[in-house]
Amino acid sequence: MTTKSPTLRVAAAQPVTKTGDLRANALAHADAVRLCRARLVVFPEMSLTGYSLEAQAVDVDDPALDPLVDACKETGSIALAGAAVPHLSGRAIGVLAVAGTGVDVVYRKVHLGGPEIGVYVPGTTVAVVEVSGWRVGIGICKDTRIDDHTSATLASAIDLYAAGLVHRPHEVVEFGVRARRICALGSVPVVFAGFAGPTGGGYTQTCGGSAIWDANGHCVIQAGDQPGAHVSTELAA
Repeated sequence: MTTKSPTLRVAAAQPVTKTGDLRANALAHADAVRLCRARLVVFPEMSLTGYSLEAQAVDVDDPALDPLVDACKETGSIALAGAAVPHLSGRAIGVLAVAGTGVDVVYRKVHLGGPEIGVYVPGTTVAVVEVSGWRVGIGICKDTRIDDHTSATLASAIDLYAAGLVHRPHEVVEFGVRARRICALGSVPVVFAGFAGPTGGGYTQTCGGSAIWDANGHCVIQAGDQPGAHVSTELAA
């Protein structure tokens, strides 16, 4: 186990995403990583593929991801990026942990919503990744409002909760409601990355609103709704 760093610089980014264009999206993610210069950069749900019921599952060895791997190597960052990923005999909505050494699928969305059901295969377990000794619990969109999921993730002795989301513009207020509840239950900071701009699945526009809350539930910084925006801060253990 890595000794926990006394501080951790974290960021939430909402890159320009082109549905179905993995290479272009990886390049946009790489640009965001370089701009953020954070140890941990959190991206929205399905940020690498675009939110779509038809998204192709991403292979962790796909050379289209190389620009993002290179950016993480250059900056020393870990990126948590969203994508459709292989799962059992189908696809899941997942999180890829991207480092300078490569890419791993670290989480698959457990609580699917609406049209996702029957198209994507749900994950079955919560997940934690370690970044500079900090234990980071992971959620994706609907997971962040499910009591059992939140409780199980917090029970994994996490130091930080991170999630990517896709919401419509009028739903951005929900981010604060969910984040403050997680902070209150676990006394941990929360990082939410919100999708910005149009994407598939009927989302002609999304809310952006990526933000970081401290362990007391205070919103430290929040982005607007523009694609390409990012926010970052230094968290203390």
